[in-house]
Amino acid sequence: MVIPFIERLNLMDRIAFEDLGKQYGKQWALQGVNARFPEGEVVMVIGPNGSGKTTLIKCLLGLVKPTTGSMHVNGMPVSNDPAYRVSIGYMPQLAEFPRELTVDQLLRMMNDIRDAKTSDTDDRLIKLLNVEALLAKRVGTLSGGMRQRVSAVLAFRYRPNILVLDEPTAGLDPVSAAIVLDAVVRAKHEGATVLITSHIMEEVQRLGDRVAYLQDGHLRFSLPPGAITDVTGEAALATALPKYLAQLPQLHVESL
Repeated sequence: MVIPFIERLNLMDRIAFEDLGKQYGKQWALQGVNARFPEGEVVMVIGPNGSGKTTLIKCLLGLVKPTTGSMHVNGMPVSNDPAYRVSIGYMPQLAEFPRELTVDQLLRMMNDIRDAKTSDTDDRLIKLLNVEALLAKRVGTLSGGMRQRVSAVLAFRYRPNILVLDEPTAGLDPVSAAIVLDAVVRAKHEGATVLITSHIMEEVQRLGDRVAYLQDGHLRFSLPPGAITDVTGEAALATALPKYLAQLPQLHVESL
């Protein structure tokens, strides 16, 4: 007997994809993605350019509608109702905000959109990333790195139980990057599920409880970093990953 997907969901799964696919014209950006990510786990989503990482994130955020398959977030099926997104904090690779607003006005506007009181917010990153010094500045005058610091504040501010961070350290100075990554570890320990796209293998190996590798729209594997290094005998994930990929059959999907 085939057990319905919803009945097979683990109550600890924050995110679940079943046979997820997205087609643009004749091109499949994602195809047959099956994965589950539980609470308190950092998942590093990696793969070559054009592998489907951005499309996967857009599907999760409801920015594009999947062509096939289904998604569950916090145990509930994702439909056309965007209400589920209130539990997701998102830090895009390139943050864009209304340029005429000051940073303080932007933060207040987001509070209004989320109907959040000051007691509902986590403002630790405002201090740690020195966003206090930017509050009176208009967003249009900020450098890329400054906008990324503001973006990090907004991603973590509403205590989401799911965080989606797209190349979060890109454009950040080393001190700010370290602060954001420390915030990821803190969020994980507080029970959040964190999806991070990254090209920096040192970050992937250090932070990831699981590495989800996408290639040509297919999820090739979803494994702990240690499983990859153990199989190849390489201590560094940067050198272990190519060796591991070379051992995989074409489009074989493997998970633990």
